[in-house]
Amino acid sequence: MATDYAPLTRENRPRGHRVPPVLRAPFEGRAWRELGYVLIGLPISIAAFVLAMLTLSLGAGLLVTFLGIPVLAAGLALFRGFGVLERARARGLLGLDVPDPRPLRAAKPGLMGWVGAVLKSGVSWRHLLYGILHMPWAVFAFGVSVVFWMYGLMAFTYPLYGWAITSNGMPGIQLFGGMDNEIHLDAPLESALASATGLVVLLVCPWITRALVSVDRLMVATLLSASALDDRVTELESDRGVVVDTAAADLRRIERDLHDGAQARLVALAMDLGLAKEKLTDDPEAAARMVDEAHGEVKVALQELRDLARGIHPAVLTDRGLDAALSAVASRCTVPVQVEVDLPARPAAAIEGIAYFTVSELLQNVSKHARATRASVEVWETGGRLMLQVTDDGRGGASTGGGSGLAGLAERLDAVDGILVVDSPTGGPTTITAELPWRG
Repeated sequence: MATDYAPLTRENRPRGHRVPPVLRAPFEGRAWRELGYVLIGLPISIAAFVLAMLTLSLGAGLLVTFLGIPVLAAGLALFRGFGVLERARARGLLGLDVPDPRPLRAAKPGLMGWVGAVLKSGVSWRHLLYGILHMPWAVFAFGVSVVFWMYGLMAFTYPLYGWAITSNGMPGIQLFGGMDNEIHLDAPLESALASATGLVVLLVCPWITRALVSVDRLMVATLLSASALDDRVTELESDRGVVVDTAAADLRRIERDLHDGAQARLVALAMDLGLAKEKLTDDPEAAARMVDEAHGEVKVALQELRDLARGIHPAVLTDRGLDAALSAVASRCTVPVQVEVDLPARPAAAIEGIAYFTVSELLQNVSKHARATRASVEVWETGGRLMLQVTDDGRGGASTGGGSGLAGLAERLDAVDGILVVDSPTGGPTTITAELPWRG
């Protein structure tokens, strides 16, 4: 599909900042937010350090009386609350969005269960470590930032207040003083040079502060965030919810298909056979016609049950594997499909089933929506992963957004550590690649 592009001219040229970053940095909100983070961080870090030392000393000193355990647990719990404050401060002033750790889950109810959960939590100890390590860094960052910013401001604005010092017969601000000589800013040229130096320092100050808070960013992200284990548990819980919802939806579909399909047909068949039985002596010919119609209904009901069983788990997949099962699926597609399966062995049965239903759903999309003339299915194994790729020459435009069927398919694959990648530009072609664990 052709697309018209307007020529790049002076009028439609992308516009950026005309002022270089080094000149506009002191006037941007980011520089002042980072400076505020450093200034506020000093009293907070001192309070946290005192609390950390108090927690450790009291906890260790009272361990012989058993009171040290709940005291230590209480201190760790306070530091978890301190972590909430620090993450909020980093989020508001530094734009650093750190995920909150998982809430504590006690193995046993009651106070001792809670104490054990706090003491066993690595997150709690990392919060305590942050309170200890951050204080010396906060003192250093505060000192460096204040010195540079104050010197820059005082030197830059010296011509505004220096005249008041020299007008009273006093020398200007002393820069150097020794046994033999002293250097004062008491001449106009010296004041101008001092102001220029202060301007240079002010231009450099935001970058110095930014370098300092980068260490704070690292400490917050590593010590106050959720652990990799917490992230994995959260992911598994989410995946479990997807699996449960998918299983419930499949059960509802099976129940609906049985109720509206084979069950209703078998009920009608039983009624027809009952009528045929009543007419058997009075009107044998009518009874024979009814039995013949019932025989046809039996065939239809059997076909519906076979289709339903194939939708649950096809026998060909169990008996002959993915190659034969996917070839059977491809034969029912409305467009010609080329199937190529190159596997060294059969993967785990559960993964094999997911792969089968993934390809089945993708080929159904090709039949219903793609307007394609041909399609292909490729299956291979690489690096302990099962790879599936379905390609068609249809109109394209497929995506996993907007609550589409592909979005649900991506969720089901994610529940087993799988990945679904969709490449479907408007106008086609469409290539959908799925990656699943092998687990053979």
